[in-house]
Amino acid sequence: MHSLQSSMRWLRAHSGHMRLPRPVLGALLVVGALLLHVAVAAAEQPIPAGLTSDEQNTIRVFREASRSVVFIVNHQRIRQPFSSTEVERAVGTGSGFILSEDGTILTNAHVVEGASSVTVILADRTQLSAKPIGIAPDKDVALIQVQPPAQGLTPLKLGDSDGLIVGQKVMAIGNPFGLDHTLTVGVISALNRETEAPTGRKIRGVIQTDAAINPGNSGGPLLNSSGKVIGMNSAIVSQSGGSVGIGFAIPVNMIRKLIPQLRKYGRVVRPLLGILVANNEFADTLGISGCIVMQVLPNSVAQKAGLRGILRGADGSVLLGDVIYKLDDFPLNNSDDLLNALEQFSPGDTVTLHTHYRGAERTYRVQLAAPPDLHSR
Repeated sequence: MHSLQSSMRWLRAHSGHMRLPRPVLGALLVVGALLLHVAVAAAEQPIPAGLTSDEQNTIRVFREASRSVVFIVNHQRIRQPFSSTEVERAVGTGSGFILSEDGTILTNAHVVEGASSVTVILADRTQLSAKPIGIAPDKDVALIQVQPPAQGLTPLKLGDSDGLIVGQKVMAIGNPFGLDHTLTVGVISALNRETEAPTGRKIRGVIQTDAAINPGNSGGPLLNSSGKVIGMNSAIVSQSGGSVGIGFAIPVNMIRKLIPQLRKYGRVVRPLLGILVANNEFADTLGISGCIVMQVLPNSVAQKAGLRGILRGADGSVLLGDVIYKLDDFPLNNSDDLLNALEQFSPGDTVTLHTHYRGAERTYRVQLAAPPDLHSR
């Protein structure tokens, strides 16, 4: 039986953004374009009388929001067999949605991963070239940019993901299997779930929903009944590759914090302590919970604060230095916890590190440093 994490890893590799053989992908793009035409035409039809208020709400939200959901095609340069010649081919598809009128589009990092070029297809079938603005692989978030067409762009409104409750109605719009502007409806099944980013890092505080999310839905919006974005569809758990009612969305408030950094720097800015910590496997082998400081970098803020790394004794034995178990109010059980904690702060902030040092407890005040290669775009 597959574990939860192994099922999600399989789906990210095989269906996060949908990868298909070229003839199948080409056929889906044609079908997708036709369905876009059908969807636009359907949006002009009047809402039939006699529908329940909930059905009317669903229809109105879909019609309003679908114009802002886009179809994304990932093109990559592929070397021809038995040749040094490279050709560019469409290798995958996914979803995204318009964030602002200037042409900024939000999607998953894995949807555009490895792309040599990206094509965005709008709801009216307009095809636009896109370029990356910023990518946060550890959060599976990416911003791409298109030149707005003459008719303009309609962005979706961002909601608030902090006040969500289990049982709340949600709607997902995306392009599963290349079928554009597909709507599914469900509820929030659980909150504060944990999923795995393409880099292997944990993404915490994730929304779980039973709204059907299938391959190709990645990057599409998860909407509340007011039509506001509360999350971005990212992953599913399944052994078949199709939806089994367990889907995950990255909370919009998490994304909102990333957007200014992605716009300004093209990446997430994580402040530095100036230490190297042991990997989780090493700590587990020693039965230690916390972040083992392996090395304190010269002239770093950690060195100035007095932290110490591992030393080797005269007899060849290893003497542990500081083991960080808390940063401010964030408990640290492993290196992933440390990275998540640091992402809550900015360069220049001062934090308190709580450590175990050879049987004693120590406290350090450290002013976080900026990455040395930090430059505005």
